[in-house]
Amino acid sequence: MARNVGIYTRISRDDEGDSLGVARQRQDCERLTDLRSWQAVKVYEDNDVSAFKRNVVRDEFELMLTDLRAGLIDGVVAYDLDRLARQPRDLERLIEVFDDRPRLEFATVTNDVNLGTPDGRTMARIMVAFANKSSHDASRRIKRKHLELAQQGKDSGGPAPYGWRKDDRSKVDAAAAEVIREAQREVLAGVRIGTIRTRWQEQGFGNPREGTKRMAHHHVEHILTNPRLVGYRTYHGEILHGEDGRPIMGEWEPINTLEEWEAVCSAVAERKQKHPGKALARKYLMSGIARCGLCKTKIRGQINQRWTPESKAAKYTYQCSVVNGGCGKVGRTGEPVDRLIAQLVLEEQRARAAVTAVPAEERWPDESELEQVTQDIAQLVEAERSKQITVATLLQLLPAKERLRDELKLRRARFYKEQKQAEAKGDTANLTVDEFFTLPIERQQEIVLHSLSAVIIHPAGRGKRKFDPSLIEPVWR
Repeated sequence: MARNVGIYTRISRDDEGDSLGVARQRQDCERLTDLRSWQAVKVYEDNDVSAFKRNVVRDEFELMLTDLRAGLIDGVVAYDLDRLARQPRDLERLIEVFDDRPRLEFATVTNDVNLGTPDGRTMARIMVAFANKSSHDASRRIKRKHLELAQQGKDSGGPAPYGWRKDDRSKVDAAAAEVIREAQREVLAGVRIGTIRTRWQEQGFGNPREGTKRMAHHHVEHILTNPRLVGYRTYHGEILHGEDGRPIMGEWEPINTLEEWEAVCSAVAERKQKHPGKALARKYLMSGIARCGLCKTKIRGQINQRWTPESKAAKYTYQCSVVNGGCGKVGRTGEPVDRLIAQLVLEEQRARAAVTAVPAEERWPDESELEQVTQDIAQLVEAERSKQITVATLLQLLPAKERLRDELKLRRARFYKEQKQAEAKGDTANLTVDEFFTLPIERQQEIVLHSLSAVIIHPAGRGKRKFDPSLIEPVWR
């Protein structure tokens, strides 16, 4: 009776995506199974998957081990041992299966190693150890090459980051760049990155992974704060600096000015510090802004369980809740309250804009001081290199200069953050009420809180009553 075996194929990189490498391995393995009079019942294919990187899970390799343990296949055929394993721990897992099932078959096209015998296992361990060393050596050379390219400001290849053209990653993709800038303005105006992520997923922005439209929160955050946006070259996520202490500039077109990029990075970092791990999502405009007219407890919006698209019932209401420490005696239909407040706020901001001049964009006043400190650091490093001062002297003088430089950079980022936030939040004079409600809910609340500190909802009495605007009291700043 022919033995049922599985064929395992793997290749680390398939840049063209045509799977020709694993197809050739499969053909050779099928010939070998025919020579051994075995029956190939399943092919386990890990295309474009590394066996050396520890954080990579090979799904088909794991399935093959499971099927071997379960007795669904009676052995494995691979093109070469290093297709199966380049980490000794993976080989040992395979050997454990052969220990549990001594009659399993094993064969490779390129050599004759039998995992069923002690000598064969010893030889396999030696071969995998050499394959592992070869991968380590190649990895070290590749890392050194990428570091050298980074220090020269050159790109390292690969898929173009979002914002740059796929056919020439040194050129900006105008449409994608505008998507990034618009999202950055929203962040400065108070919109959550989670809200931006949801919209990007719906509209297909941000280069989501092939086969899925979902994007991780940190992926969107990285796109909006990537140092590449301002032209800085990075290596392993860190901005590279030259011998003069200045950031190394890459050979590609930037999307942001330094002021814009620093403002966005500072706004994102500040939000993380203020609300670590806290969900900032809101569903209703007045949640956390409205207060009960009787007990003054904050009122939050809640869905009306009786509402349906066909009914005339309110979709949501603002209700003082006993659960949140309130009296539970005040509630109001949500939509009329929201439209009233939006109308009042926009009218107030239009009136204010008519009499208030828009301030001109200012430059950070301490730019020359930062430039001088940067030059001082470069001169100290050069003096040590040319043996004008000792290393000990350099290490005595350098830390204070570096602390001052970092403090000035932080102050510059805060300055431009406040400036860009004011620009992003201040452009509301020409909004209509309908346009207001097309904005993300965080942006709506920012506009309201720019004019109001609270909204008092007074009781309307018992029974069904017509909406009375006089019972909604805005508290102006």
